[in-house]
Amino acid sequence: MSRPTLVIGNKNYSSWSLRPWLAMKVLGIDFDDVRIPLYQPESKMALLRYSPAGKAPCLIDDSIRVWDSLAILEYLAETHRELWPEAPAARALARSICAEMHSGFPKLRQHMSMNIRRRHPGKGRTPESEAEARRVIDIWSDCRARFGAAGPFLFGRFTAADAMYAPVVLRFRTYEVALPPACRAYADAILALPAMREWIGAAERETESLPQFEQYG
Repeated sequence: MSRPTLVIGNKNYSSWSLRPWLAMKVLGIDFDDVRIPLYQPESKMALLRYSPAGKAPCLIDDSIRVWDSLAILEYLAETHRELWPEAPAARALARSICAEMHSGFPKLRQHMSMNIRRRHPGKGRTPESEAEARRVIDIWSDCRARFGAAGPFLFGRFTAADAMYAPVVLRFRTYEVALPPACRAYADAILALPAMREWIGAAERETESLPQFEQYG
C-alpha cells in the first residue's frame, strides 16, 4: 500500500493546510506532502491535479481523495479513534467547537490572517475581531476547565480540536493577543509540539510573500 499524500499550500499562510498536517504528524502517520504555493496564476490548475475543489488541503490515500480540513480530520478519525475524545460529552463538545471554527470567525480570519514570519502587535483589532478572539478564549477556557485535567491540550490529550485551533494559536502569537494564564499555557503546549516547530521552521524558510497577507508592512 502506498503512503498517503497530503497536498498543502504555503506553510506561512495556509491555516487550513496546517490542521490535517499537524494531526497526521501527531498521530505518527507516515505520509508525503506536496506543497503548492497559493494565489499564483498557476495555483488553481496545479491544485486541480489533486483536489476536485481546486483548493488545499487535499488528502490522497490510494484511490480515496478527501478535501477540506475538517473532512480530512473526520476521515483520519475512522482509523485513529483517539482523534476525538472518548467520553460522549467531551466528544460532542469537540465536534461542536471544530464545526464552529470551520464555519465561523470571519473577522478574525480577515483582520488577523495567519503570517508566521511576522509580528503585528496591537494590529488587527476591530470590535468584531476582538469579540471573536474573546470567543476563542472562552472556548479554550471552558474545554480546559471541564476536560483538560489529563494533559495540556483542550481535552487533555491531543485531538482534532487542537488541530483545528492550532492556526489560531499562531494568529494570536503574530498579533500578540493577551491570554489568561490557562490559555497561555495551552498555546505554549501547542507551540511546543515537535510537529508545530517543524511547520514553523519550514514557514520561516519559505520565500513567497503574498501582499494580501502582509498588510501591516
